[in-house]
Amino acid sequence: MVRIAEIESGSIAEELSLEIGSRVVRINGERVRDGIDLTFMMSETNFELETISAEGAVTIYEIERDPGEQVGIVPAPDTIRECANKCVFCFIDGNPSDARQTLWLRDDDFRLSFTYGSYVTLTNLGPKGIRRLIDQGISPLYVSVHATEPEVRERLLVNSRAGLIMDQLRQLIEGGLEVHTQVVLCPEWNDGIHLDRTIEDLRSLGPSICSLSIVPVGLTRFNIDRPVRLLHASEAAAVIDQVDKAREWALTEREVGWCYAADEMYLIAGRPIPEASYYDEGALYENGVGAVRRFLDGFDQGIGDTPSYAGTRIRLVTGGSMLPFLNELAPRLSEQTGAEVDPVHVVNRYFGDTVTIAGLLGGEDILHALGESDAGDIILLPAEALNADDVFIDDLGLEEFKERVGGARVMSGYQITDALQELH
Repeated sequence: MVRIAEIESGSIAEELSLEIGSRVVRINGERVRDGIDLTFMMSETNFELETISAEGAVTIYEIERDPGEQVGIVPAPDTIRECANKCVFCFIDGNPSDARQTLWLRDDDFRLSFTYGSYVTLTNLGPKGIRRLIDQGISPLYVSVHATEPEVRERLLVNSRAGLIMDQLRQLIEGGLEVHTQVVLCPEWNDGIHLDRTIEDLRSLGPSICSLSIVPVGLTRFNIDRPVRLLHASEAAAVIDQVDKAREWALTEREVGWCYAADEMYLIAGRPIPEASYYDEGALYENGVGAVRRFLDGFDQGIGDTPSYAGTRIRLVTGGSMLPFLNELAPRLSEQTGAEVDPVHVVNRYFGDTVTIAGLLGGEDILHALGESDAGDIILLPAEALNADDVFIDDLGLEEFKERVGGARVMSGYQITDALQELH
């Protein structure tokens, strides 16, 4: 059943007097399991909808609508399908003990994969679950493969069902679905010949495997070397070489790169970030693939329109990964704006100094790195460091953060130049 969380004004649901809090039980006699079912089943122009009220009253509605006309039922969020794995590199195990409750959710839900592009392992789906994905055309999916050799994947995910991945992918593809894949690269676990095997196996499935991203494992002070370690520079360089080899045939056979090393892989290896053409259509930013190039190119495009901030100090908050880039950009920004530009390196004490990306910086660590701020300062925060509720990873809210930096103006945004133009 799906609970009705909201009724859109002027909609069919409002006209029929459907009530918030009621539950949609069946459509055309078929059980409604979740929001995906609801959307899929209400795509028909004529259907029968059965609800049950909070008091237990059952009502059946005959609905007729024009193509494109919305019914107006907004469902409550579904209960998240949790992960059945015990991955040796699980990010949950890297949380501090006092992390907020939502950070402990081990989600592995295909609905989030379809809706938001989050990666899932498919280990909690049996034959019926795979069949449902195909029947409802839930595509594209984003799947964490990590390794295609059954014994290697089972060892990584600590799940006996993990070895079914190739069969599952074949079923999805034969059912007409498209899949984006990723490998979280763990040194001495799924690298070297195992990575070569994974690349070749996924290649063999054809163009319905739309992409393969290779992402270096990220570990905090709470789970490093337990049992996985971080990549060395030489290992990251070897991975990039393997990716480049795969890209040679992909560009020839499919006219796209297909296989991509994440930005962090280049930073670990000490190699230059590729040009924009490397990333094709650039749809994998959320997976850490191409985000740095997008940032650098966006800065180049926006710097000429950035207004004057003469006599002001602009403080650019960042982690260790992006610090070298901001140090390079700071003189250009200063020349354009007339401001003193101060890149502020924040060491992550919340997760530990092995975590260097800006999106996992805690508010307290940022305040510590900033030290004293002047009333006229502008503090630019990385947008990824705040969630949708404007709260940092360590639960410090943005409003309290602003109070604690005195009269300094605080902005957040992915692109420095856009933020400064908006502030002006």
